[in-house]
Amino acid sequence: MNKKVLACGGFLAASLIGCGGRENADTLPHATPKMHPQAEVMVSPGAPGDTPTWAYSGKTGIGTSYEAYLNGQYSDEANTGLVSKVWFSIADGVLTESMWGLIHHAQLKDLQFAIIGDGFVDFEVDASQHSQNYLFEDAAGRPLAPAYQLINRDINGQYSIEKHLFTDPNRQALWQRSIVTAKSDGLTPILIANPHIANTGFGDFAKVSHSGLSFNEGDTHMHVAFSVTPISASVGFKGVSGAYTDLQDGTIDWAYTETGPVSGNVIGSAAFATLNTREQLRIDTVLGFGNTEAEAREQATASLRQGYEAVLAAYNGVGADIGWQDYMASLENLPQLTEQATDAGKLAHASALVLKVQEDKTHAGALIASLSNPWGDTVSAVAPATGYKAVWPRDFYQCAMAFLAMGDAETAKVAFEYLEKIQVKGTKHGNRGAGGWFYQKAEVDGSPEWTSVQLDQVAMPLMLGWQLWDKGHLSKQELAQDYTDVLKAAAEFLVTGGTVNIDWNHTTIKPPYTQQERWEEQMGYSPSTTAAVIAGLVSAAEIAKVLGYVTDAERYLAAADISYELIDSAMFTSSGIFPNHPKHYLRATQNRDPNDNAKLQDRNGRGELNELEIIDGGFLELVRYGVKGANSPEIINSLALLDDVSLPVPVRIHYRFTDEHQRVFSGWRRYGHDGYGEDVVSGANYGSGGVVGQIGSTMSPGQRGRVWPFLTGERGHYAITAGSSADKVRQQFVAAMEYFANPGLMLPEQVWDGVGKTGSRNYQLGEGNNSATPLAWAHAEYLKLLRSVQDGTTYDSYPAVAERYQVKH
Repeated sequence: MNKKVLACGGFLAASLIGCGGRENADTLPHATPKMHPQAEVMVSPGAPGDTPTWAYSGKTGIGTSYEAYLNGQYSDEANTGLVSKVWFSIADGVLTESMWGLIHHAQLKDLQFAIIGDGFVDFEVDASQHSQNYLFEDAAGRPLAPAYQLINRDINGQYSIEKHLFTDPNRQALWQRSIVTAKSDGLTPILIANPHIANTGFGDFAKVSHSGLSFNEGDTHMHVAFSVTPISASVGFKGVSGAYTDLQDGTIDWAYTETGPVSGNVIGSAAFATLNTREQLRIDTVLGFGNTEAEAREQATASLRQGYEAVLAAYNGVGADIGWQDYMASLENLPQLTEQATDAGKLAHASALVLKVQEDKTHAGALIASLSNPWGDTVSAVAPATGYKAVWPRDFYQCAMAFLAMGDAETAKVAFEYLEKIQVKGTKHGNRGAGGWFYQKAEVDGSPEWTSVQLDQVAMPLMLGWQLWDKGHLSKQELAQDYTDVLKAAAEFLVTGGTVNIDWNHTTIKPPYTQQERWEEQMGYSPSTTAAVIAGLVSAAEIAKVLGYVTDAERYLAAADISYELIDSAMFTSSGIFPNHPKHYLRATQNRDPNDNAKLQDRNGRGELNELEIIDGGFLELVRYGVKGANSPEIINSLALLDDVSLPVPVRIHYRFTDEHQRVFSGWRRYGHDGYGEDVVSGANYGSGGVVGQIGSTMSPGQRGRVWPFLTGERGHYAITAGSSADKVRQQFVAAMEYFANPGLMLPEQVWDGVGKTGSRNYQLGEGNNSATPLAWAHAEYLKLLRSVQDGTTYDSYPAVAERYQVKH
């Protein structure tokens, strides 16, 4: 092929110690190329630039280094050494939303190449076909580390771009090795960095420094260092003086050295030597982070000096280094779970990685919902936002149980101990009302973001505590301390409720009446919430019995019985509006009359809908936790409605999907008339008001929530409880969840159901949309389903509940 590696071309080459490229990186590992100092300062015009948005949410990969605990916390003294607090994600074939510090502190929106050729300018996100692999796999092709190979091939066949992505486990640094291969003459690669320093797209400064590109907002700094010196570099404001604007005429015209005294939405770019046919540019780009410019630069350049092979080996845990390979080997039940899969265990391995990646490293045990901002590309990034990079106790519980299922009791226990940070107590965070409940949504440091009361999120910490004790991961002394510190207050709130008075929230809760059910939208009596309340109270009673608190146990069981008596009388309609299914559980009702045609609250632009019209599968939680039998008449009647594919589109929630092998899989929406999704008429993102590309949050009546893959897992768990064979569950439900995973083995929050316009991305049936991806809950549900198939019974069930209510499966 006679391919050659370009050294640093142009007028800068003579001043270099070593001009990069793979050959020089191997022979001079300590050489760090230096940017040519320009004679004068050129300040870019146009501050503050275009209004910024977050990144596309359909991630195909996420990553961070593996770090070991020391006494239940992350520490530089642990056997993995210095704790690296850098995370990254991948979408559309490029690096997106990289975080440093806390897991929700975004520092970069994206990093992509532009290619200038004869008569064209391509941006790789739009102009190439993307494929992706894991860099480190076992012999069966199962991933062993969240390190990725991306390959973007120009749709016109003129070039390809290969990239390798991972972090430095011993520094605050992120690696991207790039190999740009020319298949025609005269191609100039330009690497464009779009920072979002300190978790906003505004407020940033940028400059070309002696060793790369430097960005900062206040005392948060990011430095971009290169192993190959660019022939030119520039910084500017997006939409005015940045690279995207400069390249509109097909040439590089601007070489601004800094963005000046006014901050904004900045862009940095670096152009490299022009390539001809069969030539390659090999370049290592390292992003370093710190609290000063010098610190960020040192993190990046020191990592470059150590070199690609050494840093990647440490990340993977090859040889003496402790890394991801070691973590995966520690999961004692993961080999058994892979045997239950239909894809040779690839998604099981990816799911294990996803769940561990999505934990903060400053606040150990803080398990977030997703390393993404749903529909982020039309959501303003002017102000800081966590998106789904935050803690919901409900999602948190699912993840902790998945860690237990795959054999990582340590993370599950650390997570359980974290829960005290997000419990409402005393006057913490301005509380002036009842305590014991848990914040609806919290940042990883425990600061509340949303403060509605969701009773399932009060119950699940109790359920997790019981599971840890029952499975032998808490000592009696630890259980007693947890009961005193956290669990008793939660149980008491489930018994009596109370008057809430925090932030905007001033309401009185009387369980099982909840301010919000599990979809965070409706108040009242909900089967799914009530199932958790009962399981939580019975779990609290079991814990109290172990500790000798007999009176407490009796109180909790009496309260559970009160909630149990309301399930059918308050939540099961006998006069529904569906002719073939007049009797079924409601999603929620705001009073204790399930037959009164009451209206639910207007949510997601869908208006006030009749509660009898809303089909929801939350009643399956009653079976899962042992409150109701799988074959009870109420469950069977409700299941027939849930699975009916002949219902009209607005209310139907069961959809079928056919894969390339003509296998037919089932998926379910959250509930009928769900409006949490793209607009069916315009294809616009959720909350963008029906206008494609509009920034803001405006509900439109055409919004439609799609199929959620984890609901297939819930349906599979019901099938296990109802007596389906392991093979049937594997083929119908395990395989379906594997089908819903994207090419990077990420499970999305939602997949396209084929209804309405798909918008500019032209989603295919069963493909993930712009919702939160990867969704931790979906990966957790998949792992738990594998464990349940392995065990022949639902893994996160509660036998004491079934025993009390004489449920037989």
